[in-house]
Amino acid sequence: MKVVFLDRDGVINVEKNYLYKIEDFEFVDGVIPALKSLKSEGFSFVVITNQAGIGRGYYTEEQYHTLTRYYLDILQREGIEVLKVYFCPHHPLKGVGKYLMDCSCRKPNPGMLLEAQVAFNINMSESIMFGDKISDILAAKAANVGRSILLRSGHPLCEDDLVVADAVYDSLIDYTTKHGY
Repeated sequence: MKVVFLDRDGVINVEKNYLYKIEDFEFVDGVIPALKSLKSEGFSFVVITNQAGIGRGYYTEEQYHTLTRYYLDILQREGIEVLKVYFCPHHPLKGVGKYLMDCSCRKPNPGMLLEAQVAFNINMSESIMFGDKISDILAAKAANVGRSILLRSGHPLCEDDLVVADAVYDSLIDYTTKHGY
């Protein structure tokens, strides 16, 4: 199985620091048609997201899950099925209580991607990671994902970030359009 791994904030939805409220959620322009295009190319989808806002105490896991159900329901109505959403609530320096830890799941560590690989028998060499931060790209490379694509639709990027990724595009729809999907 080949998979598109997606970071959430800045890739699926507009980047808003520590997003957890449904009323603040908005899809990045063109993301739904882009996902439909990738689906037509035989890709399945897995979301891989750091959620340090939980660890920092800005919102709860239940609030996070409520928002996750919300956007997954919309995607499903559009014919886009996400195999699973993996999230890391930890932070190695600013986590509170049980969330204060240096873990293997927090990107740039590859833990979430490797867990997905085992769970869904993913062919990593045929898969793609889309992220808006260098930590997404580093996690993909550590997990031997075939292609790691950096998107400008989220966090600001510096020149050093651009050379680590296999390619850089403005957004997911920019990628699919330029690849003729």
